[in-house]
Amino acid sequence: MGFSVLAIQKNSNTPVLFPATEAFTLHSLRYDKLVIHRGKAPLYNNNNSSNSNNKLLLVRQSLETRCIKLTRLDDLEQIIMFRRGPEAGQRLFVSLIKQMLALDAHQRITPSEVLRHPFFSTKSSLCIDMSAERSQNPVVFQHPSNLESKRSQKINCSFQNSVEFSQQVFVHTSASPSFSSDELELVKGSILGKHYKVEAFLGEGGFGIVAKCRDTTTNQAVAIKVNKSDPDILQQAHVEIFILEQLRRLDPDAANIVQWNGFFHDGQRVCLKFELLDQCLWDYIGDRNKQGLPISEVRPILGQITNALSHLGSVGMVHADLKPGNIMVVNCHESPIKVKLIDFGLACPASAVIPGDFVGTVGYCAPEVMLGLPYNEASDMWSLGLVAVELATGVPLYPSENDYDYLKFIIETQGQPPDHVLDSGVYTENYFIGDKYKQQRWTFKTEEQYKGSVPGQDMNPWRQDT
Repeated sequence: MGFSVLAIQKNSNTPVLFPATEAFTLHSLRYDKLVIHRGKAPLYNNNNSSNSNNKLLLVRQSLETRCIKLTRLDDLEQIIMFRRGPEAGQRLFVSLIKQMLALDAHQRITPSEVLRHPFFSTKSSLCIDMSAERSQNPVVFQHPSNLESKRSQKINCSFQNSVEFSQQVFVHTSASPSFSSDELELVKGSILGKHYKVEAFLGEGGFGIVAKCRDTTTNQAVAIKVNKSDPDILQQAHVEIFILEQLRRLDPDAANIVQWNGFFHDGQRVCLKFELLDQCLWDYIGDRNKQGLPISEVRPILGQITNALSHLGSVGMVHADLKPGNIMVVNCHESPIKVKLIDFGLACPASAVIPGDFVGTVGYCAPEVMLGLPYNEASDMWSLGLVAVELATGVPLYPSENDYDYLKFIIETQGQPPDHVLDSGVYTENYFIGDKYKQQRWTFKTEEQYKGSVPGQDMNPWRQDT
């Protein structure tokens, strides 16, 4: 069945009807509101009261925000076709996304299954070395025998006798953090350690900053993550070093993960050295005017990050904060591009996860994480599914600023998680009302019910900005 497009131009209430017989983009149309309908074009009035059962999706565009709202994941194929025109592999891509975004983590597709999916043909160039030797002996981590109130545990590390860290982690929930490098008293030209000269600031967060530096002894440009000297942040830096030490058994190029080159101290600050990469996927998409990438370009990126997750799984690690900002293009001038996974500040051993841990970024974290269920590598696959949609469309699928809206968006598109999943969630009752006498035991709260059940809290009750 075909579909048509009803558009409303900025500063005008006059609708314009387009047959969707050829490709055109939101950017070229310069329209503020687009409603796509299946079948015959519906009647239109100023109240937008067209048949809701016939409505496929709504696209909003403004100078600051754009949002795609699907009524079902199957409709993703049409929005991709609408934005970019028909391309080979679109239907297979949507089929794969549906398996990556399964609401029940046990039903979610695994990295090895992704790479065997028909979306990846044998002729596809993924820029990965699948023949690279991997460790066959995953790391074994021992659960703590007893937990203190802060649920801390000790794990042996190679850089010191032991590191003790709390499972309460710091969460970066914004692509534009407000932290200033002034807090670290760093400016361009500052010297870190003995011979790393700061040339530019690449990113910032509650942990500190990432700076482009020049090694004055070799003239090599490197990326250095400078952690603040706050005790909690230093503790988290030690955990990240432990994770990076475990990942050293992997070939960073074959595994599509950033190369870590050790750490040093600058006074009380812990500094981590990494290879310098080009730009993150958020910037890469932005350079394309957020119109999305062709399927032929999405495929190798998706394949490479799936490869990275497969390697992480081989050593028992969960990344826990996969998003476009943590995927770097090695060189944006190469084709096909090569990407690497970065930022292991929230990563943890899958065996050390405790239900109720707070990790990830709003808009990308898996439902089981938000609901406080045990999570594992499958949570990274959910995040990668959302990244893949954003690559193909240019905009986030669930662009929420708080947890309630994020869950609401998921439920509007995919339905709510099954009762057996909700039954086990530490935080299920924050968002759902239980009734064991109904066929569906859990009902999603209205916004008013949610606010009333969490007095004195905002819409984001359990996360910390960093």
